[in-house]
Amino acid sequence: MASSSQPAVPEPDAAAKSRTGRTYLSVFNLAILTVVVVASLRSLPTMATYGLGSITLYIIPALLFLVPVSLVAAELATGWNGGVFVWVREAMGVRWGFTAIWLQWIQNVVWFPVQLAFIAASFTFVFVDEKLSGSGLYTAIVIVVLYWVSTALTLRGGNLFAKVGSWGGLIGTIAPGAILIVLGACWLGTGQESQVPLKWGDVVPPFTGFASLVLIVSNFLAYAGMEVNAVHANSMRNPGKGYPKAVFIALFGILGVFMLPTIAVAVAVPKGELGLTTGINLAFKVFFEHWGISWATAVVSAAISLGALASVVTWIAGPSKGVLAAAETGLMPVWLQKRNKAGVQQGILMVQGLIVTALAALFIAIPNVSTAFFTLVDMAAALYLIMYMLMFVSALRLRRTRPDVTRAYRVPAIKWVAGIGFAASAAAFVLGFVPPAGLSGIPPHLYPVLMVVVIILLGIPPLLFYRFRKPGWNRGPRADNHTPTATEG
Repeated sequence: MASSSQPAVPEPDAAAKSRTGRTYLSVFNLAILTVVVVASLRSLPTMATYGLGSITLYIIPALLFLVPVSLVAAELATGWNGGVFVWVREAMGVRWGFTAIWLQWIQNVVWFPVQLAFIAASFTFVFVDEKLSGSGLYTAIVIVVLYWVSTALTLRGGNLFAKVGSWGGLIGTIAPGAILIVLGACWLGTGQESQVPLKWGDVVPPFTGFASLVLIVSNFLAYAGMEVNAVHANSMRNPGKGYPKAVFIALFGILGVFMLPTIAVAVAVPKGELGLTTGINLAFKVFFEHWGISWATAVVSAAISLGALASVVTWIAGPSKGVLAAAETGLMPVWLQKRNKAGVQQGILMVQGLIVTALAALFIAIPNVSTAFFTLVDMAAALYLIMYMLMFVSALRLRRTRPDVTRAYRVPAIKWVAGIGFAASAAAFVLGFVPPAGLSGIPPHLYPVLMVVVIILLGIPPLLFYRFRKPGWNRGPRADNHTPTATEG
């Protein structure tokens, strides 16, 4: 999943500088930035269970979700400064703008236990018995300890971990992914047996009912975050032509990062052993033990753990800043707007930590760690998808109600693009309530009930805050002030 915080912009090519001295972001630069921000190894074991069928399961949400999000967000970002809060607010009012930024933040809060559970599983391949990865108590303890240590570091202020965030992505995602591709190629090239069939017909995944489609929902979350990256369209020389090129170059790059390592995992690890949190590490173990360098498993697992942890620490403060900005316009109680001496949003981070701690308890309450993991993924996806539906509706509404606002990039056939994105998001949202195939630890009839309860508990607060807001909460610019784009007069 992509971070909701602003990623660092890579240094543009020297040739991209204009005669006026302004530095522009090239098509290639933006494409690479997009790949780095979006790509993640966390979802690979989930898709590896489908073998070559994972190719189709990656391509479908990429075309129906990633591309529409990228293009629509670019139009909104080049027309209005301020992100999803401002976009939805300008189209639908303060109540729904606040709800949108809240959902963007809260899904990230739900995502933290997912990422930390992945780290906890990787730790077992480094420090302890890997069988411990199946322990819900162990997983919950690691989640709580790592999260609160990371929060304590964040509360100290500064941008130490923001500086190493990109290195975390390189060490924990790109390098292990590249190694997986090489190992998978060597495995097949030396005539080793593949654990999955590798015929062209297997590219179409088997359909065994709606439960088999639920995995697509997790792929929607894997592609999420592009609305944040779209702000860099304004840094291009000609966004109208350059941004779509960057999006489609990035699309092929992201698919390559996702699909090739997934197939490498699938050929080495039997389907029955592909735990959702351990599949990556098991693949490295199989490869390295086969070639007599089993010690390398701990090294790569440590790199994956450190890279994932760096991403968590980097993102703890970022997304909550958007909520704080909205809160200071009078939309949340003063105690939630509290900053510490370092200027860090202490009130929101404390609430964020309490929610993460409560969600970590799911790993204890649900005996099967993989089920708890997948449940949290579905919860995060459902919350985020509501925000995306609000964004698509806002883009269509603003094109009709605010045609005078200059956009450096305008989506061609926006009714079709935003319509497809909205329909895909709505379909994925509904599928999120269907119990996944092989569910254990939760009675199937209770799974949608659990999803509804969590979505209501985590999604309704902004509506309540708005309904019961008080004048004394306002500590900044009024929430209903218009924030024009720089190109407006």
